[in-house]
Order: sequence, then structure tokens, then C-alpha cells
Amino acid sequence: LLELIDISGAIITIDAMGTQTEIVRLIRQKKGDYVVALKNNHPTLYNQVKDWFETAKTQDFLGIEMSYDFRTEKGHHRLETRKVWAVSVAQLGGLYKQEQWAGLRTIVMVERVRHLWNKTTHEVQFYLSSLPVDAQLNGRAIRQHWSIENQVDWSLDVTFNEDKSRIRSLNSPQNFALVRRIALNAVNQETTLQRSLRQKIKRAAMNNDYMMQILKCFCQA
Repeated sequence: LLELIDISGAIITIDAMGTQTEIVRLIRQKKGDYVVALKNNHPTLYNQVKDWFETAKTQDFLGIEMSYDFRTEKGHHRLETRKVWAVSVAQLGGLYKQEQWAGLRTIVMVERVRHLWNKTTHEVQFYLSSLPVDAQLNGRAIRQHWSIENQVDWSLDVTFNEDKSRIRSLNSPQNFALVRRIALNAVNQETTLQRSLRQKIKRAAMNNDYMMQILKCFCQA
């Protein structure tokens, strides 16, 4: 996909599955920037970054040049606070196979605390970024990534009942997951009918003309 589209000047955000040296090299080669999640699929690098931030945080980042941002949001019966720390790679004194991460400039730590009606969750996430040492800029890119991800997951679960699916054999789960996402994109492309996703899907099931309208909009997109 990255080879097919123009990403010049764009910020590419990817979850840990896409945190690969060849992918970030291609992003930089095509003049884009990246913010990619760092998890245990890169254990040595992950533990190095995690240990460094834990030590720096206990010392209140004394003597360390960094950028910090704090946000609080309310909605959907929850209160969420997000703290973002961004530091230059140089501050960490060299990372494991650092030279393989093209354009790497910034390491980011995000701490999220969500207060729901029945529980409180706490999450700490690390990111590799080619963006400048700017906690607000990096935090906004990360937030937008998860906003899109959460919206898609919610639609698939509520409208398509994906979490309740009993399709589990061989390639069927992957194939049906792809079909659901194609269907979701197709319905979203059709904007003449101002109704919910569920209502538009029902209309398409009962009205062949409207179904063809959805397919027409999808093919033209």
C-alpha cells in the first residue's frame, strides 16, 4: 500500500505489527513521517526504552531535555487522562540497532488512565517517531490513530456483531473480516441517505436500487 500512494508530508501511524525497519525505511524514502508503536515484538529495544523511562520518571526527568503534554477528556461515561513525554533519541544514549530505524528522532511514552463507571484502567505505551521532539504533535498523531481504530472496531462490533461471530475455521475468519470491512467502507461512501449504518444496511438488503447506489459510490471512490 505504501508503495502505491503518495505519502509525502504525511504522518503514518502503525500499531506494533507494522513496526518493522523496512516499513519505516520505505516511509522515509517516500518523504513521509512515522509514529509506530513499540511493543514486545522487539523485546530488546522495548525493554531498553521501558527501563530508561521508568528510571527517568522516578527522577522526575531531572537534567533531561524533553517535551511534555497533559490532556483530560470526558465522554461516553468515562474520564480519560493522557500524559505524553517526548525525548530525543540522543537522550537515551544510543538504542539497540538504532541505525536500522531510518529517520528515528524521537521516543515517546504515553500514559493513559481511564475512569469508567465500574473500573479504572491504566496503560503505558511507547512509540518510535521521526517527528520532532514535540509531545503535543506526537500525542495528537497517536490520538487520531486510536480514534479511527476505535470507531471502526465499534462499528464492526455493534453493526456487524463481529465479536459474536462463530466463524473460526481455516481462512474463514480472515476472509469474513475483510468482507465486513469492505462492506463498512462501501456503506460509508454512500452519503445521500442520512441514516445510521444499520438502517442503511437494511435498506440495501430490501432495495436493489439502493444497493446499486452503494456499490456505485464505492467503485467511484
